[in-house]
Amino acid sequence: MFAIIGTVPDEKFPLTCGSISLSGTNLIVDGQSGDRRKVDINRGTPALLATAFKVCEYFGAPPPVAYLIGDIGTGAGSRKLYAHLEKDLPDARFSGLTFHYIQPDVDWHNRVLFAVNDMAERPLMIADAGFMYAAKMSGQAETYDLFTPDIGELAFLADDTAPHPFYTRGFIFHEENRVPELIARAYQHGNAARYLMVKGEIDRLADAGGVLKSIKEPSVPALEAIGGTGDILTGLVAALAGIGKDIPSACISAAVISRLAGELAAPDPGTQVMDIIQKIPESLKAFYARHHLPFE
Repeated sequence: MFAIIGTVPDEKFPLTCGSISLSGTNLIVDGQSGDRRKVDINRGTPALLATAFKVCEYFGAPPPVAYLIGDIGTGAGSRKLYAHLEKDLPDARFSGLTFHYIQPDVDWHNRVLFAVNDMAERPLMIADAGFMYAAKMSGQAETYDLFTPDIGELAFLADDTAPHPFYTRGFIFHEENRVPELIARAYQHGNAARYLMVKGEIDRLADAGGVLKSIKEPSVPALEAIGGTGDILTGLVAALAGIGKDIPSACISAAVISRLAGELAAPDPGTQVMDIIQKIPESLKAFYARHHLPFE
């Protein structure tokens, strides 16, 4: 069983931890105390969770456990979530933890990392978005198994002087042709996880030795303008790794599957992220048929 941890853009959404399900365009979280919370799937952590749910449902695996709280950018919800994780994780058993949209706070990040170290078995550690920033800012990036940055986030990882993404040096920002250089810089300065999955027009899997695999097909340019597609890719990786795939194969498979889902959704300016998520079962089937792999 694996867990996905993040926030929703609703300051009234309470701290809720439990198993998830889907109902139309809503994510349902069944809390440990019997409460049931509903949140719209538009982008962010709910989109990541919905994606992971679809993968687990396809393979007949248990869905991920969600740790969610509302935060509209003030950090109040995130701090409550950090505090809960510090207390809850040492006694928890998860094969993997994926940390997502959480306001970066170096002190709280380190306290959560100490809690993870107290777990009976160390889980696979994946970080994206705000928590990835906290991991880098704390100097603990190398303790993670995978970061899933886009090119702008990669620029922050590559910048050894930037204390916050706002201060990333402009000359290394959003340059597709310089991604291999940015990857090398991130590893040079100890600001990268064991693996990086860099999301973009070309998805690239890398480690300290450089780019291991580049995925650019199928190419669906319309996806670049749809918010939440990066969350889909991270959700696919989290789920595939959560059900036992090694990180490289999970990343490479996820990149192709997300592109297939986008292609099947035939995106136009009105396409929403949930339209793509609904195509994940079909894209999984197409992927395994195309690559002549067994259903697992």
